[in-house]
Amino acid sequence: MRLSDSSDPSPVKKSIVSQLYTAAARHAGLTVLLAWRLSHCKQIGLLAITLPGFRHVSKVCRLSRLIQGNTSMMRISNFYYFVDESELLTVPDGWKEPPFTKEDNPRGLLEESSFATLFPKYREAYLKECWPLVEKALGEVHIKPSLDLIEGSMTVCTTKKTFDPYAIVRARDLIKLLARSVPFEQAVRILQDDTACDIIKIGTMVRSRERFVKRRQRLIGPKGSTLKALELLTNCYVMVQGNTVSALGPYSGLKEVRKVVLDTMKNIHPIYNIKTLMIKRELSKDPELRMQNWERFLPKFRHKNLAKRKEPKKKSVKKEYTPFPPPQPESKVDQELATGEFFLRESVKKRKKMEEIKVKQATALTKKQEERNKAFIPPKEKPLMKKTAKAPREGKLDIEAIKDKVKKAKTKKLGAPPLNPAPPTSSTTDKKKKKSDKAKSKG
Repeated sequence: MRLSDSSDPSPVKKSIVSQLYTAAARHAGLTVLLAWRLSHCKQIGLLAITLPGFRHVSKVCRLSRLIQGNTSMMRISNFYYFVDESELLTVPDGWKEPPFTKEDNPRGLLEESSFATLFPKYREAYLKECWPLVEKALGEVHIKPSLDLIEGSMTVCTTKKTFDPYAIVRARDLIKLLARSVPFEQAVRILQDDTACDIIKIGTMVRSRERFVKRRQRLIGPKGSTLKALELLTNCYVMVQGNTVSALGPYSGLKEVRKVVLDTMKNIHPIYNIKTLMIKRELSKDPELRMQNWERFLPKFRHKNLAKRKEPKKKSVKKEYTPFPPPQPESKVDQELATGEFFLRESVKKRKKMEEIKVKQATALTKKQEERNKAFIPPKEKPLMKKTAKAPREGKLDIEAIKDKVKKAKTKKLGAPPLNPAPPTSSTTDKKKKKSDKAKSKG
């Protein structure tokens, strides 16, 4: 058994090593190798057990059971590693990968590399305005851009001062985004280390143009609400333009954006994916649930096939099966023999046919005449006065009941004359006086 230790292990690791000593002493033929290595500015302990062959797997499993604590065994080729999970899964807060500086590549690049892309005519005016800003942003990374308005293309190429080999790839993505109608303020973010871009082509995913337009509009949502929700959940900028969807942001967010876009074009509504993203964001805040399976919390949506087959208007009813064939239909000669027309002369037959034709013509003429006369028939008018119900003549008249009705009418003053007549007005008296004076003068 060989043991190599390059740094001072912690007391937990020392206890694991002591247990490995006892386990390895029991099982001969095993070689234990302890190696400590640095990864992501953190010490991670790896205990590797090499096997002479694959026959001693049971010994390794027994040995793994002897090790106490939060450890797990993983196999890489012929090596079995016992890893402390508490150290592997924890990452220091605020840790970032150091930026690539000129000290990492002081000699620069050996050869020049360049990328070019075309842009549509309607982007020409915008690119003219923002091109000085593009030159300034790429000049910091020592990349030379050029704009050709005659050809309608943008080109980026490295210079002698360029030290970052990946800068030219970021510059290529920048001109691609600018050609895809992404504003310069958002496209410049691609030059940062923690951002990337993804251009999703959706033009050929749906055959029908009408369906494609509907699904693309579904991705945008009413007044861009669905797209805004997707941007907030993924921390990405999403731009839907023509037959492509351009996304810009962190790698994890771009993965989710691509999934939502492809599912939307496959006729899965984006609200389902947005709901799962919201649940995932809430679950990631809980430290206890961070390392558990989230399948039980996520919603499961079933596909409903709502499109039903159209039923025909006339349904054909199947007849009962019979082994006997249907009876043979009678020919015209048989029908004439049955009626006796076969033995008549041709002149008589022709006369009968002419009579039948005349009868048909007469019926057709009468029908046409009736239809023409319908326009001249006046519509039935409704009676102006309602018919009053006649009083029954049978039986004797009730005189006392009539008297009571007259008395009630007088009291209500509906139709009877007033009990106290009003005195005559001055105008009527003056007229009477004038008439009497005229009569006297004539006399």
